[in-house]
Amino acid sequence: MQNQTQSIETPKSKGNFWMFFIPSLIGLFLFMAPISYDGGLTIPVAVLAKSIQALFGESLVSIIVAIIAFMSVSSLVYKVYQPAPVKNNAFLHGLFSPSPLWLAVRVIGGIAVTLTYFQIGPMAIWEENTGGLVLEGLLPSLFSVFIFAGLLLPLLLNFGLLELFGTLLSKVMRPVFNLPGRSAIDCMTSWLGDGSVGILLTSKQYENKFYTQREAAVVGTTFSAVSITFSLVIIAQVELEHLFLPFYGAVCLAGLVAAIIIPRLPPLSRKKDTFIDGTKREEDADVIPAGHTTLSWGLEQARNKAGQVTSLKSVFGDGVKNAIDMVFGVLPVVMGLGTIALVIAEYTSVFTILGMPFIPFLELLGIPEAVQASQTIVVGFADMFIPAILAASIDNEMTRFVIAAMSVTQLIYMSEVGALLLGSRIPVNILELFIIFILRTLITLPVIAGVAHLIF
Repeated sequence: MQNQTQSIETPKSKGNFWMFFIPSLIGLFLFMAPISYDGGLTIPVAVLAKSIQALFGESLVSIIVAIIAFMSVSSLVYKVYQPAPVKNNAFLHGLFSPSPLWLAVRVIGGIAVTLTYFQIGPMAIWEENTGGLVLEGLLPSLFSVFIFAGLLLPLLLNFGLLELFGTLLSKVMRPVFNLPGRSAIDCMTSWLGDGSVGILLTSKQYENKFYTQREAAVVGTTFSAVSITFSLVIIAQVELEHLFLPFYGAVCLAGLVAAIIIPRLPPLSRKKDTFIDGTKREEDADVIPAGHTTLSWGLEQARNKAGQVTSLKSVFGDGVKNAIDMVFGVLPVVMGLGTIALVIAEYTSVFTILGMPFIPFLELLGIPEAVQASQTIVVGFADMFIPAILAASIDNEMTRFVIAAMSVTQLIYMSEVGALLLGSRIPVNILELFIIFILRTLITLPVIAGVAHLIF
């Protein structure tokens, strides 16, 4: 009888293995395989994203303007009239019915994108360093990444890959970072490709009850690292390309220290360890059952997950919803918040004033030209690239090195990562993001300064 049962279950088990293995292998390649492209290192999804930009060319900006303007107007209309066909569809209702705060941000995004595209109204909103930078420099690449990452993300989420890695890496991620093993995938995806993909992945995992509120907030603000490619752009801006290896080593070391310390401090430590629906994680969720090795249990979990896939049509449908949710839901938020942050950075002295308390800290760390360096510290909250631009005018190489590395390890910047986090369902607000940004600065600066003193 037992042999009969085994003979019945084995073909299904084998089928589930291939259902797990083939899509997951394709997903691993698309999201994590480092490939050389256009003189730099990137991942296939990023290459596909660039192909969309090349295909649409200059018309892509017009498409983005139409999407953001449509979402701001249609969200207002829906709030007033709530037509039944949209209201009765859970996905569309969620898309067109944000909270009052996010509705306001969406409308601001619509106004900002219209003024910027037609270059009308106050110049402070639409010039090339504010709204123009967000609309033409950032949104086309985000749009392209969202399309392909959204469509292809089910290859990572739906076929058991994260179940396997979650089991294999739980013995590392739990004791060191107090996170599920599957969170390592978010970090690898961000590191090799794009931080925005990592945030998309984190948000979907949180919505699907794989991360608690605390875990989602920690992963989103800690592991959505900047890609190697963008790090190369930063170090080139400060004219220190020949020091890329020690620069990136300093970034990785400082990022690791921050990832260990900051989740243990408020506000992240005060986040609830409950899922999106308020339920708690089972205490023995990461325990390997008797009779299993870590690998065998991970594979069984992966096969079980793959076995839940009913049809490729449903998987494709999930991908389309991901892409629509990000393109139509998040782009208006990025435009609104990104423009506001850059206007403040460009036309006020707010970030310069906020940077003044860091002068004694920089002098204590032995950083030359501390006054000039202090002006670059807090401005990184608006956009990661601004500190490197300001640092280019500083004569001292060590100071430029520290500022460039710091701008990468600060991680939270409102023109992209911050706006994406706020636009997602990851439970963080703008005040918490600013506090995390300051904590990351205070913790990573001594590490980077220490490496800089060894080099210079």
